[in-house]
Amino acid sequence: MIIIRSISRMVRVAQQARRQDKAIGLVPTMGALHAGHLSLIRACRRENDITVVSIFVNPVQFGPQEGFKKYPRTLQQDARLCKREGVDIIFFPDAKQMYPDNHRTFVAVDNLSEVLCGKSRPGHFKGVATVVAKLFNIVSPNSAYFGQKDAQQAIIIKRMAADLNLPVKIKVLPTVREKNGLTLSSRNVYLSDQERKDAVVLSGALNLAKGLIRRKVLDSSRIIKKMARLIRTKKTARIDYIWIVDPDSLRPVKRINGHCLIALAVRFGKTRLIDNATIK
Repeated sequence: MIIIRSISRMVRVAQQARRQDKAIGLVPTMGALHAGHLSLIRACRRENDITVVSIFVNPVQFGPQEGFKKYPRTLQQDARLCKREGVDIIFFPDAKQMYPDNHRTFVAVDNLSEVLCGKSRPGHFKGVATVVAKLFNIVSPNSAYFGQKDAQQAIIIKRMAADLNLPVKIKVLPTVREKNGLTLSSRNVYLSDQERKDAVVLSGALNLAKGLIRRKVLDSSRIIKKMARLIRTKKTARIDYIWIVDPDSLRPVKRINGHCLIALAVRFGKTRLIDNATIK
């Protein structure tokens, strides 16, 4: 395994691999790797000749009060995990390379980026789309791997790749959870013991919604109210949003009739967590 810090070197290595007709898979991350990331890495290894894991804490997707400087940076531990999983390359650029002083170009995916998390985090998905587009151009992957936990992000990346005719397949893998149902997230390290216990209510609320739908309760507002009532039983929880939306347009669905996405964001103390479920 090698660690590449230079964009120009990463481009050269990727070009050489493509000339040799080797399939490149990319797992974009911000580091602080956990079992969810490892599931993406394993899928990437199965399906490609070369597995690249990018580790870059992207400053342009953080708002002024969102803790960019506090975000966990654990390169040594991440490198050990990557080596154990058979990763070929860690791409680890710094912000000055990715965003030099004269950087002026950003990627915005309209309509999909202003709702759900985008409503409470203005500019977040412009930062996400921009850095992922840059990574695609630098690494030249045949396939890129994302988790369903970040459902809105995956939908936006798929739309961006299609709209810009980027020759990369977007693979979205199932959310990885702890035994109690809590989604694995790098942000979980910020939770106190009580907040971690309370955060299990997110998967509980999604299971409640699934149960209601199975019992033919199809009115979205009724389902959302019951989910909110359950979440508010936890003293540390403050709801950011609960929405039931179309999984392609992210427009709210008033009555469930087919495929939909149930998405929520809740703060436990100062930590904002997201979760979702797809209903077919």
